Amino acid sequence: MNSASMVFAAGSAAALGLIAAGVVIVAVLIGAFVLGARIRRREPAPPRPDEQPRLPDEGPVRELLENREPDEVPRGDRRLTPHELPGHGNSPTRSAPSKQRPRWSGGSSGSYGSGGSGGR
Repeated sequence: MNSASMVFAAGSAAALGLIAAGVVIVAVLIGAFVLGARIRRREPAPPRPDEQPRLPDEGPVRELLENREPDEVPRGDRRLTPHELPGHGNSPTRSAPSKQRPRWSGGSSGSYGSGGSGGR
């Protein structure tokens, strides 16, 4: 074998390797498409118009605006763990007796600082 045929053989082997890799990639993509089509066929069909959600007879549900206040934590001589609290650790609330929203008064603690004078 002379050097020209060796170069040609090496180039054709690399080309065959690239073609084989391309065929493998195309086969994987076709397989993924077929698998996705099978999975899609097993899914339920979209709902028909008569199966769509409807408004209640009394009309749309409106937003309820009320003030809530927290229930008191039960007092005892030992610390309670979250699973011992009412509501399993979620802070229960109840409707507040007054309908007026609580406001910050001047000079008391607010969202910034330690509740000082606030520069007044």
